[in-house]
Parts: sequence; structure tokens; C-alpha cells
Amino acid sequence: MTLDESEPTARILTDGRRGEDAPESGAWWTLAESGRQLDANLVHLPPGRHVGEHVEPDLDVLLVVVEGSGTIGEPVSTGSLVWLPHGSRRELTAGPDGLSYLTVHRRRPGMQIKRRPD
Repeated sequence: MTLDESEPTARILTDGRRGEDAPESGAWWTLAESGRQLDANLVHLPPGRHVGEHVEPDLDVLLVVVEGSGTIGEPVSTGSLVWLPHGSRRELTAGPDGLSYLTVHRRRPGMQIKRRPD
């Protein structure tokens, strides 16, 4: 029996641990599967790095700390699961060992041409 190539199948995408070839800071893995309904990123902040306060007006975000520690409104460490509802204020600061985390949220809709308001 052979699998139909067009049939969606579960599979491992990456090793969630940050490897030596990963960039020092920023997203080091991004979900890029065609036809997906979610966006996901593995991100690393080096020790002491800060992401200033901001608001995501449209998307709820689920954040999982995969390595390190820091603060996201309150202290977090490896294994912390953080809910960031749309409209909430958030800022992140990496602890002394840095902070690596996975974010998952609904995919943003693409640009669309809409009717001009009357």
C-alpha cells in the first residue's frame, strides 16, 4: 500500500532544541508548510535581551518556553506555557541563560482588496 502524496500526513518538522548553527538572536525556525492554518516560530533571545511592550490587536498567541528563563509579565522558565490573548500588553526579557520559546497563533489572513467605504 502506498500513501497518496496529496494526503496530509503527520511528521516531525524539526528538533525543538536550539542547535549550534542557530542565529544568536531572533527566529531560528518558522512553520512554512503550504495550506497551513497556523503560524509558529521558535525564537531565541540572548541573556538580558528585551522585547519592548507591545499589543497584538488581532491574534491570540500561545507561548511555550523551551529553554532558559526570563519574564513575560511574570517569571517564566523551561516548560512554562503562557497565554497571550489578543489586545493584551506584553513584553519579554531574557534571563541570565537566555530565553528560547515557541509561539503558535492563527495564521494572519493575506492582503485582500476590499471595497472602498462609502
